Amino acid sequence: MVPIRPLLPVIALAALPAQAASPAAPSPWPDTYLSRVEATAVVQTLNAQLLAARSATATLEAWCGAHRLAPEPRLVARLVREIDRPASPETRQRLQVGPDEPVHYRRVRLACGEHVLSEADNWYVPARLTPEMNRVLETTDTPFGRAVQELKPTRQTVESRLLWQPLPEGWDQAAPAGGACGPLPIPEALFSHRAVLFTAARQPFSEVVETYARAVLDFPRAPRPADPACLKP
Repeated sequence: MVPIRPLLPVIALAALPAQAASPAAPSPWPDTYLSRVEATAVVQTLNAQLLAARSATATLEAWCGAHRLAPEPRLVARLVREIDRPASPETRQRLQVGPDEPVHYRRVRLACGEHVLSEADNWYVPARLTPEMNRVLETTDTPFGRAVQELKPTRQTVESRLLWQPLPEGWDQAAPAGGACGPLPIPEALFSHRAVLFTAARQPFSEVVETYARAVLDFPRAPRPADPACLKP
């Protein structure tokens, strides 16, 4: 006769109060062909989404929520107050301001939960914002895109730079290496954008340089088939 297993532990677990699900720990990216192809696709997907979006803040929040990076997918701007960078003549030209008109500088680290997804250098013309917008930007951790959303801003990308290529040159002709592959070496900065923000009336009011960090890849990944082919070009 098959012994009957006690049901008390199951009943006790079912009686416990429900708790909010917390994000799973990120899975390491192994240094394999498959992993590098996937990393390339992920980085290019986010890059394309940001280039097509009106708001980098909204796009990063959506990314954070879709990839379960935090219990609450809300972006927070951690102000870096010890750095000040005057606007260059090129930035002033793009913002259509003279050499003496005030242009404020704001540097932030945009975080979702514990993950810093990007760093942003922002030069903006305070005279083209409302007093409340200026107050929020100067005294709170509100991301720039959320603070100025009443202006219905649009973006024009000035420069887009890919700072990391998961598949290096010659990868398609490299001989697979045997043995343990180890973790994929991912640099801190993956890609960057420089963009000018315009009001609904097409008046430039801000220039931003956004550098996107490796933390955008810190999401839990589903198990993959065994891939013993390490990439050693």
